[in-house]
Amino acid sequence: MIRYLRPLLACLALIVATLPARAFETAATAAWVYDLTTGTVLMDKNADQSLPPASMSKLMTISMLFEALKDGRVTMETEFAVSSQAKAMGGSTMFLQETDRPTVNDLLHGIIVNSGNDACVVVAEGLFGTEAEFALKATERARAMGMTASTFVNASGWPDPGHRMSMRDLGILAVHLIEDFPEYYSIFSVTEFNYKDRAPDNRFNRNPLLKLGIGADGLKTGHTSEAGYGLVGSAMQGGRRIVFAITGLPSEDARAEEAERIVGWAFRQFSEKTVAKAGVRVADAEVYLGNADTVGLVPASDVRLLVPAIVQDGVSAEVIYNGPLLAPVAKGTAVAELIIHVPDLPDRTVPLVTESDVGKAGFFRRVTSAGRSLYDQYIGSPAS
Repeated sequence: MIRYLRPLLACLALIVATLPARAFETAATAAWVYDLTTGTVLMDKNADQSLPPASMSKLMTISMLFEALKDGRVTMETEFAVSSQAKAMGGSTMFLQETDRPTVNDLLHGIIVNSGNDACVVVAEGLFGTEAEFALKATERARAMGMTASTFVNASGWPDPGHRMSMRDLGILAVHLIEDFPEYYSIFSVTEFNYKDRAPDNRFNRNPLLKLGIGADGLKTGHTSEAGYGLVGSAMQGGRRIVFAITGLPSEDARAEEAERIVGWAFRQFSEKTVAKAGVRVADAEVYLGNADTVGLVPASDVRLLVPAIVQDGVSAEVIYNGPLLAPVAKGTAVAELIIHVPDLPDRTVPLVTESDVGKAGFFRRVTSAGRSLYDQYIGSPAS
């Protein structure tokens, strides 16, 4: 394996400043901040710790209902029955009665805007027969989505020792809702809903970011005495989207302030840069027994990544490949990896492909190459 450790990209060498990036210290007990546009984790504080998610776990109930909509099991006009168990739910509700037949559209608004515990039970029972069965299916679905720290006991986030999620899992779920259900995602930005005029004091969306004009368009707040105040949020500015999950704040005001701080930091302290162009050579790979000694290595598509607004040593990169490559080599073959090191962020790995074809060498060139190889192996190297 050959590693090129020197700086490789002129454009990377230009992204340099003189001062270290200032770390963001969040007051949340656990947090996960993710730049969805570039796939970059910007913050990870206790992000894999399994914690009580409170009403933020309603996102899983919403996801299960979105999936039912997408695969045609229900429509927005489908009506669900309201059981006595659903009607009896305390906490935040949309004040459903057993005689009601709310539609899927009503229930989605009731869960997202009103944080209706009753609506969650209605959805769980309507889709799976019982809330217990829903919880089993939700846990299975979470595992399939890579949410390894999530276990569901109910549909609403009602406090229970066995009902747990991590901030990373909530972030994964938020990304799923944004990317896979664009036709329904806009409901998360609805600021007011009052089912049959029954909830004048509970008709407003609790997401404090929606009214700030900072590009926020979702997703869900949560609060219990055990969990504290939390928020799964998303915002878009200038073509970039961030997703974050925080928990453990001491009050509504603290949650609102911290969420706004995170959004401001994520957009202001990082900028998106094109650091390598598709088809533009970034390194050369050695070729053995070919009609050329080297072949250029290029990214197949533009490489864009986030760079802190202020970095200490700039951005560096290295290329790794198993070499030398044995001719013939076809153009566009993935043979190497470009590993980009950005201060204070995870490394970014990008595949590199060959820039051109390299055919087999002619007889004389093969003999010369073989002779040179033997010389280097047995004569050229100093004795140990």
